[in-house]
Amino acid sequence: MGAVNPVSFIAEKRAGKEHSAEALEAFFAAYLAGQVADYQVAAWLMAVCFQGLSPQETQKLTEVMASSGKMLDLSAFPHPVDKHSSGGVGDKTSLVLAPLLAAAGCTVAKMSGRGLGHTGGTIDKLESLPGWRGELSEQEFLAQASQVGFVLAAQSAELAPLDGRLYALRDVTATVDSLPLIASSIMSKKLAAGARSIILDVKVGSGAFMRTQEEARQLAMTMVALGQAARRQVRAVLSSMEEPLGRAVGNALEVVEAARTLQGEGPRDLEELVLALAREVLEMEGLEPERAKEALRSGAGLAKLMAMVEAQGGDPALIEHPERIELAPHRLAFSATQAGVLARVDAREVAQAVLALGGGRRIKGEAIDHGVGVELIHKVGDSVKVGEPLAWIYHRGRGVEEAEQALARAFLVAPEAKPAPLILEVIR
Repeated sequence: MGAVNPVSFIAEKRAGKEHSAEALEAFFAAYLAGQVADYQVAAWLMAVCFQGLSPQETQKLTEVMASSGKMLDLSAFPHPVDKHSSGGVGDKTSLVLAPLLAAAGCTVAKMSGRGLGHTGGTIDKLESLPGWRGELSEQEFLAQASQVGFVLAAQSAELAPLDGRLYALRDVTATVDSLPLIASSIMSKKLAAGARSIILDVKVGSGAFMRTQEEARQLAMTMVALGQAARRQVRAVLSSMEEPLGRAVGNALEVVEAARTLQGEGPRDLEELVLALAREVLEMEGLEPERAKEALRSGAGLAKLMAMVEAQGGDPALIEHPERIELAPHRLAFSATQAGVLARVDAREVAQAVLALGGGRRIKGEAIDHGVGVELIHKVGDSVKVGEPLAWIYHRGRGVEEAEQALARAFLVAPEAKPAPLILEVIR
């Protein structure tokens, strides 16, 4: 590998030329060695936003990011699987799907992120359980995968560290919004995490990063191709995020809802999505697709979630008795001002309400209030009367007025309406 000329490399992409695999590898090796400056990589990222990357370049960038740090090997575990969601509102899918897959015979050794902006993170949700910890050493992570078959840990800085550095630059240079950069960022972490089969839940709509089905399809197809090129089994499900998933939005509220779903008392849309994702995973692994439904009905999924919580320092009794999970002490009704049928519950506006209450982060590293949130009483298609509560606001006195304004924008009552389909497309 010869010396890198970063200026020529940037100019090449600015002119719309395709990098060779060797040039990409050399440029990022030099960056990690401190021979290429952040501002030069930022210039290249901006060139990518305008000129794009070819499928071959995207694949090579993903490989370079995945191999920039530690790569876990889960091949010794039975049916090692992973899941990624492109981020949504009320998206507690992992908390239900992962234990069901573990109960169905898979090993779910999953690294998850924290929330930023209007999307919540799985680690934040679980940290609403006192004592539960997501920061695990590699040894602890692998030991729990072996003993429990299910571990949910915070993203390790040792996994795909190049992605972490590139994302930090993208975040402050308005270069997040590039399909090949999004796809390679997600898939580099999934490949480094070592699972054989990966299911992608790509959200579409007002509460999602991808606003249109066509954008989501392009992202999903790119990620599926990247996984297959790395000899992994990958499928993607496109699901609607026009209204929040389930009824609970807010960290502790979502853990309560996940536990109730595993007890057979969850909202219909959450159960539908989880079982659709589980079916794809079990098929990829050659297992009976109905196993997840059986694990839900028998309580085996609930037992797996309890086992994971206990192994990571939390109290499993809180999962068995979710009514004991601590929520913010004040509850306020948000009521309908007209009668009719609920035609819209804008997911992004509901998320903004929770953010105003202190339940999310506006900047990385900000402390959050796990107990606040919004619980939807009505969903799209429900009939409502004047003065009838549409949602409960759980709060500690902070940001209530701002939250109410966001909810006023979120809800639309019309003479008639019907809910849109939840599962939009499956890409295999």
